[in-house]
Amino acid sequence: MPHIGVGVVAFAALFVSLIGAIAIGRRRGRTAFGSDRPPSGLGTVEAVTFGLLGLLLAFTFSGAADRLDTRRRQIVDEANAMGTAWLRIDLLPADAQPKLRQTFRAYTDARINTYRLFSNDGLDAAKAEYARSSALQQDIWTQAVTAARDIPQANIVLLPALNDMFDIAATRLAATQMHPPILVYGVLALISLVCAFLVGYEMGATAAASRAHMILLAFVLAFTFYVILDFEYPRLGFIRIDEFDNLLVQVRASMG
Repeated sequence: MPHIGVGVVAFAALFVSLIGAIAIGRRRGRTAFGSDRPPSGLGTVEAVTFGLLGLLLAFTFSGAADRLDTRRRQIVDEANAMGTAWLRIDLLPADAQPKLRQTFRAYTDARINTYRLFSNDGLDAAKAEYARSSALQQDIWTQAVTAARDIPQANIVLLPALNDMFDIAATRLAATQMHPPILVYGVLALISLVCAFLVGYEMGATAAASRAHMILLAFVLAFTFYVILDFEYPRLGFIRIDEFDNLLVQVRASMG
């Protein structure tokens, strides 16, 4: 999974490549427009290529933004599920509650730490904490089933709440792995380079190229690509969802 350094490298690499593609296109264009038979059909090729680039950018950008919103909603859902399950522990016998609540607190801490470590210390540390939370899930379930065995209301109300809480944890894990295939990014970068080449090629019709326009085009395309990556990996770039984790922290604080 890329982190902020990789995103910056991707931006810089694409920016430099786009400038190079424009420069190469201009050299080719100078040769073509200086000949006795200037190129034809250039406008049609540009229209098709830029139209395709715009379509791909729109779909990729929109999909990344939707997945970002989905991840935010999942944090809210998990916070709500935890709060609900915590309250329904009251249905269990008084002597069974202290140990289960203690395990529940440890589980909540593990869930908070999973994504905190992912943002700060990397994937391996987050995986270890996620494994701990999975073990605590089993412990919570075993204690709850044992304590609710003779209480029909607890079986009906508490156990489904715990199941929902565990399900959203698995859903959030799956969401972190839901990204477009790498081929999509490769095609997007390739078409961007083709468009840059065509822009440079058309610039070959003039004696002097506008460097400001070359830099602006390269920057806009490269920066858009970078923003899409930030949307896709919102814990590793400038666009963050860490602040939504405060919802889980607030739930944990309510547990005492």
